[in-house]
Amino acid sequence: MLRTCSLTDIGKKRTVNQDYVFTSVAQIGKLSNLFVVADGMGGHNAGDIASKYTVEKLIAAIEETKETNIGKILETGIKQANAKLRKKASQSEILHGMGTTLVAASISDNILYVGNVGDSRLYVIGREIRQITRDHSLVEEMVRLGEINKEQAKGHPDKNIITRAIGAGDEVKVDVFEYDMKKDDTVLMCSDGLSNMIDDDEIFIIMNKKDSIKDKAKNLIDLANKNGGKDNIAVIIIKPILDEVNVC
Repeated sequence: MLRTCSLTDIGKKRTVNQDYVFTSVAQIGKLSNLFVVADGMGGHNAGDIASKYTVEKLIAAIEETKETNIGKILETGIKQANAKLRKKASQSEILHGMGTTLVAASISDNILYVGNVGDSRLYVIGREIRQITRDHSLVEEMVRLGEINKEQAKGHPDKNIITRAIGAGDEVKVDVFEYDMKKDDTVLMCSDGLSNMIDDDEIFIIMNKKDSIKDKAKNLIDLANKNGGKDNIAVIIIKPILDEVNVC
């Protein structure tokens, strides 16, 4: 069973909330559950439409697929959603160029399955905080190549330039991860409106307090806003438990 909470916030600087979250602890297609964070690309047309539409098309693809491998279900579903978004964007000048990041997850038999495109993140938090996804961003590529270090990356002027997104091309490469969940592990999914405003150490501290998961989600958003709230903020927390389902 799972306890989960999802929240979004417009932040302190934006006039439109382009982040979109979806959670289901009920079965969707062959998936026992599904959790998604999508962040419409800032500076592009109709980012709020892109994030919501992409998630809707991902869900539809998952419901219709005959695929049984969970990682493959997420990967092919995201690719199909990309194709649908590209088609929709081509039908209107207003929607031309819209896009979104996306991270999707499902848990089955204590295995966490993740698919992501862009720089929205998924963490697993237990005795330490571990980022499962890899950011598809220019700055992250610079870190991987050794051109800058993690500390320099935090304040880099090109931090918001992403190298991969839903809607950016006819084909999209999806990263897929599997992670064996351990006892007391908690999953945190978020848009970069959270991860750019709060260090991993601060996230770890908030997530390890004895608060409810709803309070933890609120506290994460409050701190992101206190630190500047420069972007929309999306948070999903998932806590596997033994004997109940609790959704906020």
